[in-house]
Amino acid sequence: MLSHLSLAQFRSWPRLDLSVDTRPLAIYGPNGSGKTNILEAASMLAPGRGLRGAAAPDQARQGRDAGWRIRAEVDGRPVETLAPPSGVRSVAVDDKQVPQTALARLIRVIWLVPSMDRLWSDAPEVRRRFLDRVTLSLFPDHADLALTYDKAMRERNRLLKDQIADPGWYRALEAQMGEAGAALTRNRLAALQAIMAAQDGGDFPAALLALLPGEGQADDTDAASITARLGTMRPRDLTAGRSLTGPHRADLGATWGPQEMPAALSSTGEQKALLLSLILANARALSDQPVLLLLDEVAAHLDSDRRAALYDRIAALPAQTLLTGTGPELFESFGSRARRLAVSKADGASSAEEIG
Repeated sequence: MLSHLSLAQFRSWPRLDLSVDTRPLAIYGPNGSGKTNILEAASMLAPGRGLRGAAAPDQARQGRDAGWRIRAEVDGRPVETLAPPSGVRSVAVDDKQVPQTALARLIRVIWLVPSMDRLWSDAPEVRRRFLDRVTLSLFPDHADLALTYDKAMRERNRLLKDQIADPGWYRALEAQMGEAGAALTRNRLAALQAIMAAQDGGDFPAALLALLPGEGQADDTDAASITARLGTMRPRDLTAGRSLTGPHRADLGATWGPQEMPAALSSTGEQKALLLSLILANARALSDQPVLLLLDEVAAHLDSDRRAALYDRIAALPAQTLLTGTGPELFESFGSRARRLAVSKADGASSAEEIG
């Protein structure tokens, strides 16, 4: 469980020391006051670039030539991630340097931000990143597998781009892609089953989820089959200058309701409700793990009844939740179940005050 979060020179925050407990924390204030920056800082407790996907130098309050630091306490263990002026982010747990992927085993971080509302109409790679973030929360080894696969694929693509035809250069790389790719796909399929099993319907519809293979046959779980296909596809890949088959071509499909309506053809409100359903199910599927749920402006387009239903579900989750909104009225239906933090900004610096 996350018990403390401290920021220094991160985005608009010169400094913030925030205690966290099991109650949802509703963070509110005007647009641009620094609310989302708190959530982004918390998302840096997961591997990767956080909920905005920003490079470390761009997150520094005093510019790209400065640095920032985030400290946290998770289950009594000190965690620090920082970017010095050089911009190379590092991570330490128990005061010892560790790779970023180690964070996935410490706490599961799940987030929903406004840009994700376009998930079902966006490009396949956007849904694939969403799926991999869900999968990583359930299977911490997914990050290492993805790194192994991507490294081998980049080297193979370099050979393809340079028009290297000698098969001897490719065999070891394609075997690595086959082994890691099969494991990646097995993780993704298991994650989809876990999310579907954890959905509870009601105000937030349950969906049938599928791993769509596309032309890349991205649902193959057999390492030897993937490796053989890469070899067979090599002439075509040489023409394209890149790898055209494999789990990096996967897509996420979703249908819901008695008519099995595709998510992409649903209304904007239905798409948002479906996305919320998946995020809540993701948290529910991790009931035996420490979970941090980050919801940015999640109530903005919900009516009061659905907002109340959402808060009931959040309060019942086995997760710590941080939410943002523009005003305290958005969180009234939480009642005494949530803490409230008012955020403001003056002279380019954010500050916060706990209310009540």
